[in-house]
Amino acid sequence: MAGLKELRTRISSIASTQKITSAMKMVAAARLKRSTDILNRSRAYSADLHTIIGRIIKDMQAEEKEKHIAYAWPQVMQKPLRDEVYQLVIFSSDKGLCGSYNANVLKESLRRINELLSLGKKVKVLSLGRKAGEALRRRCECVEIEVVDGFAAKGPDYDETSRLVERLLAGLGQDFDICEVVYTDFRSAINRVVSVERFLPLEINLADDDERFTPLAGKAFYAYEGGKLAVLQNIMPLFIQSTMFQKLVNSQTSEHGARMTSMDNATRNAKDMIAKLTLKYNRLRQGAITTELIEIISGAEAL
Repeated sequence: MAGLKELRTRISSIASTQKITSAMKMVAAARLKRSTDILNRSRAYSADLHTIIGRIIKDMQAEEKEKHIAYAWPQVMQKPLRDEVYQLVIFSSDKGLCGSYNANVLKESLRRINELLSLGKKVKVLSLGRKAGEALRRRCECVEIEVVDGFAAKGPDYDETSRLVERLLAGLGQDFDICEVVYTDFRSAINRVVSVERFLPLEINLADDDERFTPLAGKAFYAYEGGKLAVLQNIMPLFIQSTMFQKLVNSQTSEHGARMTSMDNATRNAKDMIAKLTLKYNRLRQGAITTELIEIISGAEAL
């Protein structure tokens, strides 16, 4: 009967774990839905800013060629005078139980750090999330690492992102030469891609065949009050903040998707284990009852 008692205890323990993982799955699913809505809305805003800035830059580049003039481009768009110090901004989570999300971020971060160190560059790391930052501290003792705990737990906060961007803009050319971001691009709840992209100085993708950036896009004529350069300088901070916010929301949405998937798998595994243990328990119980019956019948016959 000791075996039966042990099985009952294990079944009860796994059932309690199943309730926890099921609750965590539902919480992650609700957060994923809310974060996905924010991501979809912010994408439209970011795309519009990209279109406006791209059209202005295209017009200014065309004027430089036609009129043989040279614009004083904003500092965040100028090529760095040197590329000796790199600032890596890494988005990870503060908590675990989200599958391979943090492991993938850590793997890509280590790859990029080792790549830069092999080229003789100095690397500084700003980890927005405790998991990646603490793991990097154990593996990269020669790298200056700052961990911001609680940033990921706050959710998509545009004001917090704005303060982060202000800090990076102030450090550009002073504390570092180039800033790169390691984040997770959200595709679906089960499809996420960890990417490393340059953030500062800006590298704006302006494809020549993209109709959004043509002077007469949509057969409309565009006039700029105050001049193109003034409009570009005024709208550039919004574009930079929007770009960083997109990376933040993508990463947090990926975290919720990974946690939901992980907890769903854990709940299914717990259900399978309970079924197997219950079957084993019933067989042992049936065997014990059969043995007792045989002993009773044998004793009655002996009398």
